[in-house]
Amino acid sequence: MTDTTAAKNHESPDAADNPGVAPAGAAADAAALAKEAADLKDRLLRTLADMENLRRRTEREVADARAYAISGFAEDLVGVVDNMNRALEVAADSKTVIDGPAKAIVEGVELTERELLKVLEKHGVKKFDPRGAKFDPNLHQALFEMPDPNVPSGTIAQVIQAGYMIGDRVLRPARVGVSKGGPKSPPPERAEPRSN
Repeated sequence: MTDTTAAKNHESPDAADNPGVAPAGAAADAAALAKEAADLKDRLLRTLADMENLRRRTEREVADARAYAISGFAEDLVGVVDNMNRALEVAADSKTVIDGPAKAIVEGVELTERELLKVLEKHGVKKFDPRGAKFDPNLHQALFEMPDPNVPSGTIAQVIQAGYMIGDRVLRPARVGVSKGGPKSPPPERAEPRSN
């Protein structure tokens, strides 16, 4: 007996009588193939979504890297600006009239400080002085509390060192003194419900 005759002997009688009807095993195979196709389509869609998320995340990381790449360098330069500011404060606080070469040095330090601040601003670094603002631990570093009955509690009464932002991030928080003992800050106003 050949293989073809053996195969014909094992066929179902329905398949032999009606060649258009598929055997029961073929229907199961078709269902399995349809399930496998659905699984593969699902995996493809998930992979495409993952790739799109990766592309967006990479774009965001590249943009952040461009915007904040100079953070370390800018933080070091902020210290230089502070030292220049301290030198100018000492010159202004001294009771001595500054003339001649000393006056030229002070003017040179002022010009250098202004130019350095312009360069920092050009690269997205901005100085902020929060005097009179409400204390925010995300932007300010409280060094001490000052009793002052005329100023609402939690208000910045003194700025020891100005803060700096790069983009929308804090490069260095402002170092401040916070008022204590004054009137409480008014709560936010709530809208009154209307009656009909």
